[in-house]
Amino acid sequence: MKAMILAAGLGTRLRPLTDDRPKALVEVAGRTLLEITLEGLKSAGVREAIVNVHHFADKIVEYLAAKNNFGMQVAVSREEELLDTGGGLKKAAWFFAGDHEPFFLHNVDVISNIDLPAMMAQHREQGALATLAVQERETSRYLLFDDELELCGRRLGKDGTAELVRRVPSKLHTLAFAGIHVISPRFLSEISETGAFSIITTYLRLAGQGGKIHGFRAGGCYWRDLGKPESVKQAAEDFKKRAIK
Repeated sequence: MKAMILAAGLGTRLRPLTDDRPKALVEVAGRTLLEITLEGLKSAGVREAIVNVHHFADKIVEYLAAKNNFGMQVAVSREEELLDTGGGLKKAAWFFAGDHEPFFLHNVDVISNIDLPAMMAQHREQGALATLAVQERETSRYLLFDDELELCGRRLGKDGTAELVRRVPSKLHTLAFAGIHVISPRFLSEISETGAFSIITTYLRLAGQGGKIHGFRAGGCYWRDLGKPESVKQAAEDFKKRAIK
């Protein structure tokens, strides 16, 4: 099984922790975010991964070599210019060429104990193009799903106007995206966007064209976005209290 880790961002919200290192090498309870993400994916059955890099790229390459890739096969996708989530995946599509099995796409600055094998199993069962881990929590950007948890649109803020990409025969479910995806290889050939773009843009376009973009409910799981220094500090406390392992 394969995966891609999105780690190319500048990590500006994490300053000063990222003044001399990429966000992937910020430490939480003695382990880097990259190590935590790779080990979590490895526990879910991933044996090959690709990491996109930009900010302090060489430090990530050197780190992986020093750690013997944590016993995995790990490739690197260098981005001279930041390509965002969709552009980053499109540039790394060669890594998945010829594959028929779904793969994980995981933000490096997200820590969780979401059941990745269960998420993969649901994705396979539903035959979706992509499956997104979602939760009921507050966020500045919501995704909208129908009763079958198929993507219907998005909303900026809880009271913002809904942007729908297809008809909704039932009520809408307003959910927050957790930064973890399962993607079918055939999705890669459906990407028509170019340059730097959010993968959510592609999901919405394909959902509007009848593509199956599903949600996976990850309520009740530990989840934290480590976008700010105070979040890193809280995550370290959570590890200490064994709220997350």
